[in-house]
Amino acid sequence: MISKSKFIASTYLAVLMSVGSFIASAQQLNTDQQAQLNALKTTALQSDLSYQLIESLTTEVGHRLMGSEGDKKSIVWAVNKMKALGFDKVWTEEVTGSYWLRGEAKARIVAPYPHDVVILALGGSIGTSKEGLTAKVAHFETLADLKAAPDNSLNGKIAFVSYQMERHIDGDGYGPAVGTRVGGAVVAAQKGASALIMRSVGTDNNRTAHTGVMRYKDEVKKIPAAALSNPDADLLVNQLKRGEEVSMYLNMTAKTNAEVVATSANVIGEFTGSELPNEIVSLGAHLDSWDVGTGALDDGLGIGMVMAAAHHIGQLPKRPKRTIRVILFAAEEVGLLGAKQYVKAHKDDMNAHVMGAEWDFGIGRIYKMTPGVGAQSLNAVRELAQYLAPMGVALAPENNAKGQSDMSALSDAGMPSINFSPDGSNYFDYHHTENDTLDKVEPEALKVNTAIYTMYAYFAAQAMVDFRK
Repeated sequence: MISKSKFIASTYLAVLMSVGSFIASAQQLNTDQQAQLNALKTTALQSDLSYQLIESLTTEVGHRLMGSEGDKKSIVWAVNKMKALGFDKVWTEEVTGSYWLRGEAKARIVAPYPHDVVILALGGSIGTSKEGLTAKVAHFETLADLKAAPDNSLNGKIAFVSYQMERHIDGDGYGPAVGTRVGGAVVAAQKGASALIMRSVGTDNNRTAHTGVMRYKDEVKKIPAAALSNPDADLLVNQLKRGEEVSMYLNMTAKTNAEVVATSANVIGEFTGSELPNEIVSLGAHLDSWDVGTGALDDGLGIGMVMAAAHHIGQLPKRPKRTIRVILFAAEEVGLLGAKQYVKAHKDDMNAHVMGAEWDFGIGRIYKMTPGVGAQSLNAVRELAQYLAPMGVALAPENNAKGQSDMSALSDAGMPSINFSPDGSNYFDYHHTENDTLDKVEPEALKVNTAIYTMYAYFAAQAMVDFRK
């Protein structure tokens, strides 16, 4: 007769064996596929391909503002690179928008203590008159303070918002700062201002200004809008602190050419799945950039990573089950135009997009992965997390991710997503500036992050799970 203690022990062992058997059977990758995943990891960590692609793009093309010659060259570059990397299919899908010209921008503190200062027109801004604009400066610490100003209280003045962006590893300081850039000109115009200047949305102390898109409203008068470098914003604040009236001169030649339609394109390439070719795992980045710097970080990093990741997988003796699609989106900087057009063009097959991820932020290594999938597929995500954990990637407790940037439009259309969070502590030192150049790329971090994207894409293409459920 078996003792009670032996019965309990044997029962406990049976339960453990049952659970172990269940876990083994629930794994999405078998032993051979796990070995393949590790081999891909090694390949990516030893490869310079992603860096070589960024170097090529920034050297041979440079900046890629929507509708510019650089934008057109980048489309040809991307198509040729994808073909050279062995993509099975490569094609483009046209995207159109307005054609904005930056022109020149000059500014000067006229009184009480004259200084030339560094500004950049915000993307989409109008210019001043040919003679420029000289006016007194009305200072507001935040956009909320500007909104609280009485209507017509700024008649004939230049509104200045001095809010300073905070530095965070995840870029959380961007949201509170970017509102002035996007909507501040409308608010300032409603208060009667003749122009808006703002402290750049950036965390650096360089005498370089940060550009970025802004918006007008048809029913509100359009006024010029520009960003001031951080040191020059400090200089202006210091003059204002002295209690004297401060006046500035502003001259901008920016304009939107209404007679010209800017034509660009999404560039798309695929490695066809071996068993389920109509199911798509998408990797995204945006091909355009602002017309300052060379777009190495924003979003050359993403372009190099996703193209290299797909190439590494495409060289396997046997392809994963699902198709891996790389989408290089057009016109992200001016309003996600490429992403919106992609969703419109693919509305009938969005259900075939089983998972997506984009890279459009950060410089350093990825430290966290956040899913946005159905509850039943979380166990598959946890398995992926186990493979990525040795790379320093933690699984977030939340399951609410939307795709970054362009991929957010696909998420809104129902595509499950994974967001990878890299160290972005220094990203906004260079974002949208002349300093967005190749030397800011961290090659070793780039290799690690490319390996992570490669492993993610392979896993998502092999795992026979419906990430929507």
